[in-house]
Parts: sequence; C-alpha cells; structure tokens
Amino acid sequence: MPHVQGSQASIYYEQVGAGPDIVWVGGGGTAGKDWHRFQTPHFAGTFRNTVFDNRGIGATICDRPMPWGIADFATDLADLIKGVCGGRPVAVVGSSLGSAIIQQLCIDHPELVRVAVLMGTGAYSTGWGWDYQEAEIEFRKQGGRLDGMMAVTHYAAMLYPARALGDRELWPKLKALMLEWMDSDANEESLVPQWDASLRFDQREALKSVRVPVHVLAFEEDVEAPPQDGEEVANLIPGATLHKLAGMGHGSWYGHKHDEINALIEKIVGA
Repeated sequence: MPHVQGSQASIYYEQVGAGPDIVWVGGGGTAGKDWHRFQTPHFAGTFRNTVFDNRGIGATICDRPMPWGIADFATDLADLIKGVCGGRPVAVVGSSLGSAIIQQLCIDHPELVRVAVLMGTGAYSTGWGWDYQEAEIEFRKQGGRLDGMMAVTHYAAMLYPARALGDRELWPKLKALMLEWMDSDANEESLVPQWDASLRFDQREALKSVRVPVHVLAFEEDVEAPPQDGEEVANLIPGATLHKLAGMGHGSWYGHKHDEINALIEKIVGA
C-alpha cells in the first residue's frame, strides 16, 4: 500500500486520474476511499485526485501521543502535498473536520493552496456544535458505542435532510451506505482522536489572514455544522465566496446530492 512519510505520520494515500491536482480531505470517521464512491469517478477524467486517510483512521500510522490538534492534521496534509503532488499549489476539497484541516493549511501553508472548497465547516466549536461533539466523545470515553441500525438511524438523522430520509426510494440506498460504514467500525475507532480536535479548535483570528481563494459550501439543512457556521467562515476570510445550498445536509455529498455538488466543485476548481 502506498505511503508517504511525513514529519509526524506515515500517510496512506491513493491517486487516480491525470491533470491538475485535487486533494480530498475527509471528515471525522471518513477514510480516503470514501471519496471514490461519488467524487473521484466524476473528476478522474480531467484531474489527478489524491485521497488519503487522516491520522486516527485507516492505514495511516501516527505514533505521536494524543490529543492531536487541527495543526497536526494540517501538517500531515502539507507533508502529503509536498510528497506526492510535487509541492505545487493544489485544489483542496474537504468536508467537516476535513474543512477545518484545510482552513489550517490555508493559514500555515498558503503556498500549497491554489483554491480551497470547504463543505460543512465552521471557525470553531460553540453552542449546539460543541454540545453535540462533546456528548459523542464523552459517551465513548465512558465505554459507549453505537452499532448496527441504532448507529445508522442516529447518524443518518445528523447527515441527511428530512426530504432525503423520507424519500422511499432513496432511503434504502442511504441505509445500505450507512450500514457499510458502521460495519467497518471506522467511526468508532476514530471518533475520540479525530473529534477531539474538531471540538477544541478556534481559527477565528487566524482566518482573517488567509489570502488564498476560498469557497464555502453551506448546506442549509446541515444540523452538524449549521449553515451560519459556514457563513461565519466566509465572512472571516477576505474575499471568500459563500455558496448556500438549499435542501442539503451535512452528508449530502455522499449519496444524496453528490451530482449537484460535484458540478459546483468542478466549476470552482476549474476556474
């Protein structure tokens, strides 16, 4: 399996396609291979797509003691771009925790970013977002876990809008995707090390210094990262473009409105 040795981790990655580089950055509990389901097939004809496992999940190996901060995840991302994308500026696309990692990359390593696309993001955790993530983390620390259909129904309600859940043709497909994810056990294994970073980061001041092109995709039915969180990021970054996407939830890029989202991303990264 291909790995690149970074300064803090041995990073597992895959590359498909040819052309300008897009690096896809997963959220908490998301492995690099998950982008192959609905994203990289769309882009492989015109872009070289790099997917990878963040530390804490999959085949990436990091022996550094926890907790890990967002800056640590961004260091891995920078090492990956330097190691397998020639160190040239790339398009970076992320979701959730992945968006926060990209934001830190824009702060710490702007020379590596051609354009950034941020889905389901925020500048820091507060209010509902803080309470939700802290509850998930503490539940695991106390020995709890979610499995099977209990996990599926819990996370489906967090990831998809009501219209998607109530769609009697779409729901069986989403359920199958979610069952496959839960059966992998990736979410349970990665939840504490990855979500802790998402809980505790605060980029509000640093985002004001970002000068690379940034596009924020705020999903109007997103209950994990409510759309006003994304609006705040767009307001903090000078020149950032905000896209408000109606009828979409935190995970709509995965099996719900992926065709529409892919078309928008393609327009952005190809500009």
